[in-house]
Amino acid sequence: MDKEAIEVLKAIRQEVSASKALLQKLVFALVENAESEIPEFMRRFANYMHDCHDIKYMYEEHGQPVPKHLLQELERCDDRYRQLLDKLHTDGGAFEKVRREMAQDPLNRWDHTRLLDKPKENGSATG
Repeated sequence: MDKEAIEVLKAIRQEVSASKALLQKLVFALVENAESEIPEFMRRFANYMHDCHDIKYMYEEHGQPVPKHLLQELERCDDRYRQLLDKLHTDGGAFEKVRREMAQDPLNRWDHTRLLDKPKENGSATG
């Protein structure tokens, strides 16, 4: 290979390395900042559940009976939402971590300590 080709390859390598570093920073920022309050899987599930709810209202708005399959999917979503909330509110879950941080603020309007360091009743962190 001639010197010019080697210099071009070195420049390409530097650009790829710089792009990789920037991409790593972006991914880190997404995980640390965007998902620190609400994990992406929860955001997506809530959007899906909301969409199903809107579809149900669409039928009702037009005076149509809501199909059984839609009602069953909403029932499934209801249980799954509860399960996901329980998971996120238990030890080490994203919501539990946020609640611990929020509990430090003396100006809170609501009691965010009610679920911290207390035994869970009936196996549910939210109930």
